Amino acid sequence: MSLLPPPLSLYVHMPWCVRKCPYCDFNSHGVRGTPEYAAYVDTLLADMDADLRDFGGAIAGRPIHSVFFGGGTPSLFTPELIGRFLDGARERLPFAAGAEVTLETNPGTVEHGRFDGYLAAGVNRISFGVQSFDNDKLHRLGRIHSAHEAADALKQAQDAGIDNINIDLMYALPQQDLAGALDDVEKAMALRPTHISHYQLTLEPNTAFAANPPPLPDDDAAWAIQEACQDRLAAGGYGQYEVSAYALPGRRCAHNLNYWRFGDYLGIGAGAHGKVSGPEGVRRRWKTRLPAAYLSAAAGPGRFGGDSTVAADDLPFEYMLNALRLIDGVPMADFAERTGLPAEAIAAGLAEGRRRGWIEGDPDTLRTTALGQRFLNDVIEVFMA
Repeated sequence: MSLLPPPLSLYVHMPWCVRKCPYCDFNSHGVRGTPEYAAYVDTLLADMDADLRDFGGAIAGRPIHSVFFGGGTPSLFTPELIGRFLDGARERLPFAAGAEVTLETNPGTVEHGRFDGYLAAGVNRISFGVQSFDNDKLHRLGRIHSAHEAADALKQAQDAGIDNINIDLMYALPQQDLAGALDDVEKAMALRPTHISHYQLTLEPNTAFAANPPPLPDDDAAWAIQEACQDRLAAGGYGQYEVSAYALPGRRCAHNLNYWRFGDYLGIGAGAHGKVSGPEGVRRRWKTRLPAAYLSAAAGPGRFGGDSTVAADDLPFEYMLNALRLIDGVPMADFAERTGLPAEAIAAGLAEGRRRGWIEGDPDTLRTTALGQRFLNDVIEVFMA
């Protein structure tokens, strides 16, 4: 299997947060004592060196098109430490001109450093985990900030000169009605971020909410909320380009688009996942989850949580799992380019999806219908091996 190298991104996982939220199933760990932030940055760079050696020619010299610091709460790391990592990353791989560099942050003012410091360090996009502008809902979600603090933090970032800002917003919250969800959207748009991620609260396994489920809107109510908020966001100039992503013109998230288009990404940090295309096919690698284990492993093999090449039979499902999330779809030719498989590998799934009215009939584009977007999990399942 011979693959053309797609765009390359860099995902950096910062695993600590002030307090674990009851709905969160990410690899995040509440702060106890004082984490070894500086040592962690050193370990990140050692991890990157080891991955570059391991992947060899599949990565060497390829430019980084986007960087995403996720967590946890990456803004627990000072601007100086973020800058130290970015300087080290640039020494190891070239950055494309205008590369998007996103830092996730909690709006709680006790956590973040000066936004002009992050900007000077090389961060040019901030993603705020706001979730709601209703203080009662924030309390139920276990968030440590208030609605006022969220609005104030975003204004501080704008005043510091950061002009590319995302707000994460949840809907179908405990006992939330349509009016409440729309109010959250209105308050988010009033702050004029360039991007809004609007996604449904779901009960994930091994979370506090899964153990003690709060009263959530039923499926019909959640769908009504999604449709109404979608319309309101569109009216406010935020075009939907992915299931849960809305952006002003020219402000789509480059990093997430690379995921959805089945691009490559190095995954650095505790619990980080990566994907690299090479002569042997599509290879996935993920790192050990616990920060202490990751730190002690340094650049050794103990940093691995797993490493495998995706079986050819699984590639259609993996590709569609990402590409069909995009509202505009992707060119049909991209499937062969990104997987190394012929179009015949998805012919049966496409035929079934079109028969059910889930997938458009355009032979040159892979794109779901409005009905397919509503039943996206069912659509993707027809491509399972």
